[in-house]
Parts: sequence; C-alpha cells; structure tokens
Amino acid sequence: MAEDQGNPVERTLVLLKPDALVRGLAGRIITRFEEAALKIVGTKMKWMDEEFTRRHYFDLEERLGSEVYRVTSTFMQQGPVIALVLEGFDAIATVRKIVGSTYPNQAPAGTVRGDFSHYSAAGSIASGKAVANLVHASGNKEEAQQEVELWFDKDELQDYKTLAEVYTY
Repeated sequence: MAEDQGNPVERTLVLLKPDALVRGLAGRIITRFEEAALKIVGTKMKWMDEEFTRRHYFDLEERLGSEVYRVTSTFMQQGPVIALVLEGFDAIATVRKIVGSTYPNQAPAGTVRGDFSHYSAAGSIASGKAVANLVHASGNKEEAQQEVELWFDKDELQDYKTLAEVYTY
C-alpha cells in the first residue's frame, strides 16, 4: 500500500548499521518496528562500497565537512548493513521516534539508541570514530523517497496485508 495523495501511509528507509549487526541487535531492533505496526516491504543485506556510500551520503561532506564524511564512510564500510523499507501510518516520524536522537547519549530510554547505545558527539571527536548509533532512518519524505529508490528496485518492494493492517489502516 504505497502512499497516495492524502493517505498517511508512508514508506521509509532504515539501515541497521554494522554496529547493530556485530552486536547481534538486528532482531531486537526490527521487533520494535513491527510492534509499532510498521510493515517490512523490502529487505536486503549489503556491504557498502565507496561508490555506494558516496551515493547514499551524497550531501554529508557538504553539510558537515570532509572529516565527518570520511569517518562515516569508513564506519559504514566496515561490515554489512541490513536495509529495510518500512511502511505504515506516518512511518517516517514513527521510525524517527522509535530510534531516538542521532546522538545516543541524548536519546531517551525506550528508544533504540537510548536503550542500546551511549555514544556521544564528544566521544566521536575524541576517538576519531563515527557515532556508533546502530541505525540510519530517513529524515523526511523527500529523503525517504530518494533513499528507497537508491537501495531498492520497484520489483524488490512487496505489497501484502498484515493482520495488524486489518485493525490499524
């Protein structure tokens, strides 16, 4: 059920970053999305190479500088990521609420980052490493559409009904 004009059902991209995978948190994180009645309509595991990382973070260097891009790029290429397309009512805002603040030390308890990470901007600067914050989540509708199209071909996205949809949509 892709988003139509006036329909609050949206699709958004979530990446479970290498730190989520090596810590064995993928299932626990995905469960939180499913418990919020978000439906998985696309999933894949991928190693990000330099070219794909540049395409995904196309404006990061411009926004935050070359050092932030370098550290983020290195971090994202150190292991595989799991890419998910989630669908549901106000999916973008819902996912952002579930994952919490970009900096885990500022994320409230009950969020993915607040419960499973503690990293801070200061820690990142001091260590010269990326903020290990477990997930990437699209920030707005434009970004979600662009990221979903980058990561998934249309035929890789599924349309099906969940039991939760019978009661929530």
